[in-house]
Amino acid sequence: MRRAGRAGLKTMAWVPAEAAVEELMPQLLPVEPCDLTEGFDPSVPPRTPQEYLRRVQIEAAQCPDVVVAQIDPKKLKRKQSLSGCQPAPEGYSPTLQWQQQQVAQFSTVRQSVNRHRSHWKSQQLDSNVTMPKSEDEEGWKKFCLGERLCAEGVTVGPAASESPGIDYVQIGFPPLLSIVSRMNQATVTSVLEYLSNWFGERDFTPELGRWLYALLACLEKPLLPEAHSLIRQLARRCSEVRLLVDSKDDERVPALNLLICLVSRYFDQRDLADEPS
Repeated sequence: MRRAGRAGLKTMAWVPAEAAVEELMPQLLPVEPCDLTEGFDPSVPPRTPQEYLRRVQIEAAQCPDVVVAQIDPKKLKRKQSLSGCQPAPEGYSPTLQWQQQQVAQFSTVRQSVNRHRSHWKSQQLDSNVTMPKSEDEEGWKKFCLGERLCAEGVTVGPAASESPGIDYVQIGFPPLLSIVSRMNQATVTSVLEYLSNWFGERDFTPELGRWLYALLACLEKPLLPEAHSLIRQLARRCSEVRLLVDSKDDERVPALNLLICLVSRYFDQRDLADEPS
């Protein structure tokens, strides 16, 4: 048996590389060389089965044995995207009880949205509400955050948002159930991406927080890979902004903690969770 095995290995060493590849990749549909006329032109659509098969043979022969992927060097710099959240500063991290309460309340909100989605979807929108198309990133940013915030990068104060005769075009439309109930999962994911991109370069605002919470409430489980990546990106950005807050009494801290909590504990991204204070 040993001699036979050695002889077999020695014989295999003499087989040309091309033949070895052919042996490992047998033809599923063997095709004999096609006897075609001299006027055969592979650049025109085939007219007979023989011409079609010959054209497939020619294209297969032109395929390289090795294909090298072209990778954007900029994407290689995003190693931080695989890391977890930045630890909360001393005294900023919420208690475990608080996090559990938020998860329970969030679960109730999601159930209510799903239960009444058909009802709210049937409600007529106000005449001044025109929802952008799913692929309109700039349109959705202005719709959710307002033209003023998108243009100037400033936050609209509470007095402006509570005064009568509100100009929602300027300060953004709130995530009303009649609006979010009309958004399918593709639109929910797209808008979440648009707002996450906006948040990646700017500070946290109440308008942004309300929309992020509403979009998470509409996000279906199990998560699609794209949504999974987006919510992890969101939690990491929240942790980065939290490091820049001067005081733990800042109103942004509970909102940032809430988003991190929901991503990590409701959507099961436990490696991003805050350690209880």
